[in-house]
Amino acid sequence: MKYEIMGGTLPVVECTLSNGEAMITEKGAMCWMTENMKMETTSNGGIGKAFGRMFSGEALFQNRYTAVGGEGMIAFASSFPGSIRAFEISKGNGIVVQKSGFLAAEAGVELSVFFQKKLSAAIFGGEGFIMQKLSGNGTAFIEIDGAAIEYELAPGESMVVDTGYLAAMTESCSVEIVSVPGVKNMLFGGEGVFNTVVKGPGKIILQTMPINNVAGCLRPFLPAK
Repeated sequence: MKYEIMGGTLPVVECTLSNGEAMITEKGAMCWMTENMKMETTSNGGIGKAFGRMFSGEALFQNRYTAVGGEGMIAFASSFPGSIRAFEISKGNGIVVQKSGFLAAEAGVELSVFFQKKLSAAIFGGEGFIMQKLSGNGTAFIEIDGAAIEYELAPGESMVVDTGYLAAMTESCSVEIVSVPGVKNMLFGGEGVFNTVVKGPGKIILQTMPINNVAGCLRPFLPAK
């Protein structure tokens, strides 16, 4: 499979597949394709994995696109202004991405719910902190809200991130939800009650324009129901 990411801040990834090669997507991200790309809707791993993907914010079923009778082309577009990043997934080299951050991947990539090591992350992280893990083998594409900023964390090194700005991290990283210190800071600081602490070793990708923040900024200007 060959690919090209284009489109600037309204990105699309165009993938060229050899005969018999397949790709998966979960959110209707396909925007155009050649006529020899065959589509099949599948649970891809059984009902257990399907419900796990649904819990992490994706659809119950996946769409599988296969090149039939020769080389085929298919393109997937981001749902929000930002960027698309490609990752090579292999055993021991998986990534964890934000809810609904998965765009498309080669058929050998598997999606599952990312379980936090600490219960506080699941309880206080909120719906916006539900994440999913990409494992298996193949190239995967994720979408970033706004610009993508990368940091490489050394073992034991950590970064405090406002919830919603963490787009992805390598599976070697760990996360924890911590409360903002001080009651005055919580009530009047305007930064919320909890922060996300990501600890290395590994790479993290932060995004500059989380869609939830954009929605919050627009809400006062929308007509009331």
